[in-house]
Amino acid sequence: MTEITIQLDEISAQDFYGANNEHLKRLKEYFPKLKIIARGKALNVLGNEDILTVFEQKVNRLIDHLQRYNSLSNREFEIVMMEDKQEMHRMKKEDEVIVHGVNGKMIKPLTSGQAQLVQKVREKDMVFAIGPAGTGKTYTGVAMAVEALKNKEVKRIVLTRPAVEAGESLGFLPGDMKDKLDPYLQPLYDALKDMIHFEKLGAYLEKGVIEVAPLAFMRGRTLDEAFVILDEAQNTTYAQMKMFLTRMGKNSKFMITGDPSQIDLPPKQKSGLKEATRILKDVKDIGFIYLDDKDVVRHPLVRDILKAYKVNDEANEEYNEQKRERV
Repeated sequence: MTEITIQLDEISAQDFYGANNEHLKRLKEYFPKLKIIARGKALNVLGNEDILTVFEQKVNRLIDHLQRYNSLSNREFEIVMMEDKQEMHRMKKEDEVIVHGVNGKMIKPLTSGQAQLVQKVREKDMVFAIGPAGTGKTYTGVAMAVEALKNKEVKRIVLTRPAVEAGESLGFLPGDMKDKLDPYLQPLYDALKDMIHFEKLGAYLEKGVIEVAPLAFMRGRTLDEAFVILDEAQNTTYAQMKMFLTRMGKNSKFMITGDPSQIDLPPKQKSGLKEATRILKDVKDIGFIYLDDKDVVRHPLVRDILKAYKVNDEANEEYNEQKRERV
């Protein structure tokens, strides 16, 4: 008799065992000659070595399924155990999905612009995604990064933003430096929480597999085998953008997202995003995707608000131009 222990550290043990331990009961039915004892995040199994080998292979497939899809229904459990890959592919429609989030949420492009962004990221190692608020630039980018990590195309994810004071004073926020900076990075955490179970996400953050940090923390580094996203890039300076783009290491993907209409830099300070799109527009191995109000996936009012502001901004620009001509 041989005993083995299988750890469930990087998945939700509750999802693995199933509601009312339904999956655990089915495992015992599949392997009646094994003694299977579940203790928290550990499976202790005693039995014949040949049967244990088959058992371990099946359990590893279930763990892989949970890591990829973040859910394990009774039907999915049976399909994995039966190794019906064709049925699993049909059921999950993997060709349409970027990544399966928490509770099996299918995260996929919701607009033609987002679909073009996904395709461009697959084709190019560096992509600029430019467009107004609510077009899913950041969310789609994080989904692509999580997919790359799950598929072992990269070894880590690095998400960064410039910590620019958008009408608020950083110094008056409570807490230490991390506490002051975290509000700027919260949208990145929110996207990650949608796609990776909180226990696994916590482990990734602790081990540095996923890093969420202000742009200033990128200086002096070389980012190899990483999927790196610079969010809110319109708030970078010329020097910051140049610094970030030159952090790119081997086997890495870089994605830069931003909205040129929401620049929070001081007056007369040029946006690094605007300058980069001008300087790099003819570099063939860099991709540019421009999203617009048709790609807005928030409340329908957001699209109308953006249109109204666009009309107002154009009118102001025309008025200022006429004023300059009179002078």
